Parts: sequence; structure tokens; C-alpha cells
Amino acid sequence: MKTDKITVSSSGSQIETALQQAEKVAAYKGLAPKQALHLRLLTEEMMGMMRSITGETEGQFWIEDEENEYQLHLLVNTRMNIEKREQLLSASSTGKNEAAKGLMGRLRNFFDQGADVPGLPLYHTESMGEYANASLDYEWSMMMYQNDLRQYVDTDDRAREIWDELEKSVVTHVADDIKVSIRGPKAELIIIKKMA
Repeated sequence: MKTDKITVSSSGSQIETALQQAEKVAAYKGLAPKQALHLRLLTEEMMGMMRSITGETEGQFWIEDEENEYQLHLLVNTRMNIEKREQLLSASSTGKNEAAKGLMGRLRNFFDQGADVPGLPLYHTESMGEYANASLDYEWSMMMYQNDLRQYVDTDDRAREIWDELEKSVVTHVADDIKVSIRGPKAELIIIKKMA
């Protein structure tokens, strides 16, 4: 099943409609109350992510499910290019994105920076796919990132700090995976939840 697409904006337009859509899906699929709550919570988190990650923009939101795996999709046009980002950061006294803390800050860096993503993958491994080349098309998965990061937690203070930030994130505890893919100017955020 795939729901209709809803145009949502970071200013709050249609966010309530997206939440209602999650509730309708839960009712239609006969989800248990806890499962319905998880679907709504993940939709709320995704709408919050839209505001904190993509900046001022509109996006398309929809839900797909197949064999008890629910995917919440948010597709947006990324407006920030590397030149604009560098201009904005040059106004900062440190020249750095001070907001790039926690999972949301790292994902915001991922959306903002295109192929130059030093704030998100602490360690470059297969989870970044084609990260090393100059292509603007690539994918990131929270599950693979966590698996890669886990091997450094005991030996690296920075890895431990990032791991602690992930542990504090509500969405990492409820979702089974978060995937981000960027294809040119289009960025898609997918939150995956398996309902047993």
C-alpha cells in the first residue's frame, strides 16, 4: 500500500494532515495501539526533522508498507549548495556549523553539504557508498552507520561521543533504520519501522 502524497512545508503547512494520515494508515492496517503510536511518533519526528534538517522548503510526504514494514518518505529539493553554505559559514566566528551536534545536526550537514560531508560519517566505510568521489548522488543508512561506529566506541573518544548522541535520539530507538539518499537536487529521507 502507498498513501497519497501530501505537500508539507517546514513552516508547518499540512503537518497536521501528515499526522492524520499516519493515524489513518494505522487504523486501516489494524495496528495495535503501541504500533499506531510508534507510527505517529515517527511521523512527528520526521516533520520535526524537516524543520531542523532541510531549512525553509516544501516536501512530499507519504507512507508505504509491505509485509509489515512501514516506510515514511519525505522527498525535498535541497536548496543549499556548497558555495551558499560556505558564504553562510564565513559569517560565523569559527567558520563551522555550530549546530552540527547530535543526529539531527549531522543529518542537516548531510543535506546542506552535498558531497562534502565531514560532519556526518566519522569513519568512511561502505556505509557512505560513493562518498569518496565527487558525485552528488549518494546514500546513507543509520543502521550501517551505527554498525561502523560501534567498532570504534571503545577506543576513540569522538566515536563514543557520537554514539552517546545516537543513544539519546528518540527516532533511533523507535525506527529500525533511517535512510537518506541524495540524487542531484533531490533529497529523500526514509524512516523504516517493522511491525511484528
